[in-house]
Order: sequence, then C-alpha cells, then structure tokens
Amino acid sequence: MDINKIAFLSVAEQARLIQKKEVTPTELVQAYLDRIEQVDTKLNSYITVLADDALRDAEKATADIAVGNYIGTLHGIPVGIKDQIHTRGIRTSSGSKHRENFVPEADATVVANLKKAGAIVLGKLNMTEFAFGDPITSAFGVTRNPWDLERNPGTSSTGSGAATAACLCSTALGEDTGGSVRGPAANCGLTGIRPSWGRVSRFGVDGASWSFDTIGPLSRTVEDCAITLGAIAGHDPNDPYTWETPVPDYRSHLTGDIRGVKVGLVKELVNADSGVSDAVKSAVLKAADVMRRLGADVTEVSLPLASVSGVAMRVLTSVERVSLNPSMVRERPQDFHPNIRVGFMTGEIIPAQAYYKAQKTRALVRRQVLEAFETYDVLIQPTSSSPAGVMDLTPGIRSQEAAANVLKEGNFRGLYSCAGNPALSTCCGFTEGEKPLPLALQIAARPFDEATALKVAHAYEQATDWHKRFPPV
Repeated sequence: MDINKIAFLSVAEQARLIQKKEVTPTELVQAYLDRIEQVDTKLNSYITVLADDALRDAEKATADIAVGNYIGTLHGIPVGIKDQIHTRGIRTSSGSKHRENFVPEADATVVANLKKAGAIVLGKLNMTEFAFGDPITSAFGVTRNPWDLERNPGTSSTGSGAATAACLCSTALGEDTGGSVRGPAANCGLTGIRPSWGRVSRFGVDGASWSFDTIGPLSRTVEDCAITLGAIAGHDPNDPYTWETPVPDYRSHLTGDIRGVKVGLVKELVNADSGVSDAVKSAVLKAADVMRRLGADVTEVSLPLASVSGVAMRVLTSVERVSLNPSMVRERPQDFHPNIRVGFMTGEIIPAQAYYKAQKTRALVRRQVLEAFETYDVLIQPTSSSPAGVMDLTPGIRSQEAAANVLKEGNFRGLYSCAGNPALSTCCGFTEGEKPLPLALQIAARPFDEATALKVAHAYEQATDWHKRFPPV
C-alpha cells in the first residue's frame, strides 16, 4: 500500500487495511500529520493539532491490533473534533477569546464514545465564534474552503468541513443548530448528517441553542458518515434530552436498493421565489431523476411554511444563544468579533412576543413536515440556494438586502432544524469553470429514521461519481 495515498481513502477502506494489518494506525496518523503540515497553512482548519497525543494513541492501537485485539471499524482511525466539543485536558475554545484558555476536565460523551470505539483524536477544528453562522468570526483566524480559498467553507463547523474535504482527518464531528453540519458538507462536497434532536448526546458541548443543537458527523462518503454516527449515537444519562431509542446498525441499511421508496421533492425550495440558483436547481432535479432510475417513486410535495422556517429558526436561536452567555455580552463585549457582538446584542433585545410567535411558527412547521412523512419516506431539496460564496472579510452588516437574504437562506436548512428530524447533505454535482464548486442535495427522513436518509443517500452516491473528486489543495 502506498502510504502517501492512505489519507485519501475512506474510513471503510482504511479500516479494512488496518484490520488486515496492511496499514498501521501509526502510519495513518503520520500521513495525516504530514498533510496537515503541508496543507493547513492554506486552510487554517485546525485550532489545535495533537500530534504527540495522536501518535502515542496510534502506537497503542497498533500494538493492540498486532496481537489480535481489533475492536471495530473505527479502531485506529484519526478523527477531528469541532472546538466546542469538550476534550479532557485539551483547550476547547468555541472559536472565541472568551474561551481561549478553557481546558475541560472531562471528555464530551461523543468524544468518549469515539475513543471507546478505538478512534484517535487528531486535533480540534476551527469554527465560527460560538457557532454563529458567519465564516469570518473565529478568534483563531478564517478557515478557507479547499475547493477555492476565497470561498466560504460553510458555517459554523468551518474546520470540520475544510479538514475532512482536504483529507486532513478521516472523518470529523460538527455541531448543527440551524445547519452547521449540512452547510459545511454542502460547501465542501461532503456527506454530513444532522441527526434527530435527542439522538446524540450533547453532554460536554458548549451550546449554541439548547432546543436546536445536535452533534453530527461530516465524512467523505455516506458509509463513513453512517460509521461515525453509529459510534456516537444513543441514550446518555448525562443528557436528559437524549431518547432511549435503539440505535440501528446504519451500515446494514446501505443496500443500494431504494425501489419503492417514496420521495417527496419540496417544491417551495426549488421554485424561483426560494432564491435557488439555476446550477443548484438543475443538480437537484437531476439527482431526483437518478433516484427514479433506481426505482424510487419521486413526486413533488408542498410545504408552504418552508418559506418562513428560516426566520423562525433565526429568532429562536438568537434568543437562546445569548441566554447561554449573558455575562460575556454585558461584561466583555469588546472580546467578541464585531459581527458576533452585534448578533448577541440583537438577541438580547428581541421582544418576548417575537420569540413567542417564532415558537408557534416552529410548531406549525414541525407539524407540516411530520404530516408530509405520513406519505413520503424521505423529502429532498437543495441544502443551500447556491454553491459556496466568496467571503467578505470586512466586519459589519452589508445592507438590509443582505440581511434579508441571510434569512431566506435559512429556509433551506432551518426547515428541519425546526422540525427536529434527521436531515443529510450530500454532493450532487459541481459548477462548471476553472474552479468547480460542489453542489448539494438534502435528504430528510422521519424522526429517528436516520437509517432511511442514509440508505437513500448511499444508493444515490453509488450511482454517481461526485464523491470521488478531491479539492485541488
């Protein structure tokens, strides 16, 4: 095996080589450390690289596997962790000066679960400050998109998207409040899933919005996403909001057979009023045609409240976000990025009646989505209105029109954030031109039915070649 190529393999492929002892975890970790040194000066995807710790853990995994103590698919696999997820003895900054010296005393449950599965923590990944959806706000510098360094890598899990796409880790964890796993997956050409609210523990995670936050994986293939989700999902007594719902073997559902699956194409998010670009719309409609050829029953479905879900989500998350950190806003506002300071202060003054109306709207959105699932097995639509945009590094609100566009963009991912059901983003094409950019399809399923979303995504992925492309870094 060419050691220089192992960093580009999927988790499933790496695991097979490790189990057969053709590659060691030590070699795999070193391959990623070498790539981080070569590439991450361009991307700035990592805040903290744990080279010594990762190599030590890799050597132990190598020794255990050598004597037959192989414990599963993630044994010896290097993972990246978004820097709002606690890691024992390792700084967890949430991308902010306010947390730059915070060192947790315990691992978050998701990190503990990954370690229990044998995974190796390679480092802590960059993110927007306190998981706000603005790509330029990290106190540790801007993360770049590996497909085009001037473009937005997707927020707020900027580093998780960039590092995974650029093969600087095998798979990564992000956190999705209003779309912060699905957005980076879309912009970086990955598969990322927001699990059902309550499917994955949030114990040991610096929250953004308690009633929306979810932890989910970003991976280079659907199978890798299923592997990672399977390791972190499940009830946790430390998180009272996790459900005691059995976690299926997600990989066993990746059969490639979606004959008879009922697919609803959300028409409000592919029409002209949605703001969707021609490139994205065309790619999503072509993806629907692929599903039809695979035997799925694809028809249009109407979700009229999709067009207000972004506003409801934004109001609720703004209020809940600032409620978690009120003293920071009042006592040290100067230590926020200017854009985050405006965001937090805005959350402070949103009237109670606006929050109340947003909650009522959220309930109606959820009802409409769940009613659609009485007919359809999955719903599909664009993940974003357009491919990754060029980042404007100048702080400040650009215009009233720009602010309105942010709210409209929120509809694409806020719909399922409001509903609390699983939603997955996967690559469904690329733009044309000198620097092709990924285009993304979103697949949503019933609450706690991540398996069906993964099944449909995997069948589509296997019928196309988009996941085989790598960014030019």
